[in-house]
Amino acid sequence: MFLIAFLGGLLTVLSPCILPVVPFLFAGADRSRASILLTLGGMALTFALISSLAVVSSEWVIQASNSGRHIALIVMTVFALSLISARIGDWLARPFVMLGNRLDPDTRKKAGPLRSVMIGVATGLLWAPCAGPILGVILTGAMLQGANAQTSLLLLAYGAGSALSLGALIFAGRGLVNRLKPSIPFSGWLRRGAGVAVLATAAVIATGTDNLLLAKTSSEGVAIVEKKVLENVPKVVDYLVSKVRADSIEDNASKGAMPSLAGAVQWLNSPELSAESLRGKVVLVDFWTYDCINCQHTLPYVKDWEQKYAKDGLVVIGVHTPEYGYERIIDNVKDQVKKLGITYPVAIDNNYAIWRNFDNQYWPAHYLIDAKGQVRYTHFGEGRYEAQEQMIQQLLQEAKAPAA
Repeated sequence: MFLIAFLGGLLTVLSPCILPVVPFLFAGADRSRASILLTLGGMALTFALISSLAVVSSEWVIQASNSGRHIALIVMTVFALSLISARIGDWLARPFVMLGNRLDPDTRKKAGPLRSVMIGVATGLLWAPCAGPILGVILTGAMLQGANAQTSLLLLAYGAGSALSLGALIFAGRGLVNRLKPSIPFSGWLRRGAGVAVLATAAVIATGTDNLLLAKTSSEGVAIVEKKVLENVPKVVDYLVSKVRADSIEDNASKGAMPSLAGAVQWLNSPELSAESLRGKVVLVDFWTYDCINCQHTLPYVKDWEQKYAKDGLVVIGVHTPEYGYERIIDNVKDQVKKLGITYPVAIDNNYAIWRNFDNQYWPAHYLIDAKGQVRYTHFGEGRYEAQEQMIQQLLQEAKAPAA
């Protein structure tokens, strides 16, 4: 599983979710090799730590994670300003240099490594990779079993794989920068351009615009590759593979009664619903979380189905099960539900009660239940929207058949 986690990290370089952190890392491509490695190491370690803590539901952990992102944005803004203007960079570094001179003249040598690690830490706080099949199975295992050493090591392996793939690109760019160094004006322009890119990216993340931009991309191709890794890497446990495969179950036979919807900490847009109260309706249960790019890609289709078929008896229920700590904050969920224009019932599943009831393992996950309360169709991940809509139409027709 550690090998699979590492390979999953390597594949993140192909995902659009990596784009927000690229300017931060490439801005320092002209630094020393050791400095780049320290930055990448800081990013991987911070990602593993924050993701491990994300499964702890303590309020202080959630608030600390949220505050950490704000601090990281400030660090990145300062870093960007230092790239844009050498004078600003000298001014910002002056207090640390003075302190180092007072304590020990050799301390100045540590300023570079410390700065590199801090940039890596800030990048790790801002980076929220797509939860494809591989990361999804690691995170859901941690959430169901609690944080433990094995989970942290798996997340570290995932972060290390991401750092390696990014490092390969950065060192390739570093070679180009080194060849251009004789051109001093060009190097200065490149440094200031990198600073502007970092500053713009920090602003995009701070305002949430990155979600709007990434919503136009798709991670379906990377998810397919990840599924193949899960299926083909030797010694992968068959049970884990079957849980993360993003394939639809095409047969129309019943797959058991609808699991319980009990356990949500709060319901939005509706009083609490139950399997019994929904009998006679065709139900689509959509497991999602608001900062999941894959979920953002499927959301327009889910909203469209609800608008088209609600009058015919379709009930859509969004089960918001958090992936990261800040997604556990109920006010954040309320704001996003309103912002995204979601009007159908949403169950806030912060304790993973409904997630466990359905034995779910993936974001997004769609479960279609017929009017008799039987699960008839499931689909995990993006894609196959036409097939899902056809199944909705079929179940609605079946629900009308007795009356006809």
